[in-house]
Amino acid sequence: MQTVSLHDIEAARRRFAERIVATPTVPSASLSERFGVPVHLKLEQRQTTGSFKLRGASSAVASLNADDKARGVVAASTGNHGRALAHAARLEGIRAVICMSRLVPANKVEEIRRLGAEIRIVGSSQDDAQVEVDRLVVQEGLAMVPPFDDPAVIAGQGTLGLEIIEAVPDVATVLVPLSGGGLAAGVAAAVRGLKPSAKIIGISMERGAAMKASLDAGRPVQVEEMPTLADSLGGGVGLDNRLSFAMCRDLLDDVVLLSEAEIAAGIVHAYEQEREIVEGAGAVGIAALLAGKVRPAGPTVLILSGRNIDMGLHRSILCGTAEAERAA
Repeated sequence: MQTVSLHDIEAARRRFAERIVATPTVPSASLSERFGVPVHLKLEQRQTTGSFKLRGASSAVASLNADDKARGVVAASTGNHGRALAHAARLEGIRAVICMSRLVPANKVEEIRRLGAEIRIVGSSQDDAQVEVDRLVVQEGLAMVPPFDDPAVIAGQGTLGLEIIEAVPDVATVLVPLSGGGLAAGVAAAVRGLKPSAKIIGISMERGAAMKASLDAGRPVQVEEMPTLADSLGGGVGLDNRLSFAMCRDLLDDVVLLSEAEIAAGIVHAYEQEREIVEGAGAVGIAALLAGKVRPAGPTVLILSGRNIDMGLHRSILCGTAEAERAA
């Protein structure tokens, strides 16, 4: 079985280190006091494009040959991967086409357009967007950069795990947002390679958690995509998944699902107690602790994976109106 090793992750960091920010890992006084163990926040939402996705995109673009770069790149995205790939492609001066469904928030679409990428809005799921990606690969020869199921992408995301171990060498538990599994697989491979005793827990939402459904079924399966505050965690894992499903199956200790109200509580806590603006996907680690769905037993690191939330939505969540509007 093909996999991504600690060696691959370390090599990826050497390839693109100058293209990303080594984001800080800071203690959370409020969460540490509440749970009686050191709780640290990995502030990846401070990455250049506002999410961890820049690591994987930069790693993948750095791995392309000259012919691939000349033709350009294409990807399906729920927003953050597209933004990251658009940024990485712009730095290289190459064409980028990002395919997204109608569920991707407008603020994320507009930011991708601002970075110079071509936008294709297709269907109502990431699987629909992937059909357009496949067409562009065949008809226009573009190089596909998958959002998660790709060795270079997973290795790039894994560099975040290297930074966690460097910052918190005695970490006992890492809570990682879980969608298609690229981040979880990469972080788990890095952390397990350096700290085998650490537990890695994937956190997702109840609405359309494709990786959890696939792990429960023992194989990649399709799920219905639904609107959620953790929109970046939407999308399928791909029925032909080659890497991230097996790595998550083998490396994750548990997967926890959250309600919309629990995710909202995580966003509110991040802002009011940690003074950090995060999107729903970035708040799931905090939310899992607050909901009592993870009980930390030692030094714990929560990955705040992104900040690219619509600020009107953020205000409504802080004011307690988002759930009422969603239910109306």
